[in-house]
Amino acid sequence: MNCPFCNIYKKNIVLEQGKNVFVIFSNPRLMPGHLLVIPKRHVEKISELNSEEQQELLDTVVKFQEKILDKIAVGCDIKQNYRPFQKKGGLSINHLHIHLLPRKLFDELYEKCQKFETNIFKELKTEEFEKIFKILSE
Repeated sequence: MNCPFCNIYKKNIVLEQGKNVFVIFSNPRLMPGHLLVIPKRHVEKISELNSEEQQELLDTVVKFQEKILDKIAVGCDIKQNYRPFQKKGGLSINHLHIHLLPRKLFDELYEKCQKFETNIFKELKTEEFEKIFKILSE
């Protein structure tokens, strides 16, 4: 397997390392201070983690979000993608990782792409709500 995250925690570029997860700077990055929280065990989805790994992952995300809010920025986006349909490569890695993005009002990320999000959100219609609710509540 050629996963760039599987052995990186053994190198000296790690910001913090726990029993099951580690934290690194994202490279490439979207914002200054963009961090990744990554499980040491190779998994693709959160549901593949055992309860101890899930807890450590969440605790580490919360810890570093608070550090970002205290020392770097007034806001912080937390995101995780699962996109098995996307070709793997430089910007898409099939090893679970959580992004922590320091944010502020009208920052570079907002100006380049997120200001356009207001045009893509749609009102949730009753029919859609009922259909998806039924599917997810079974």
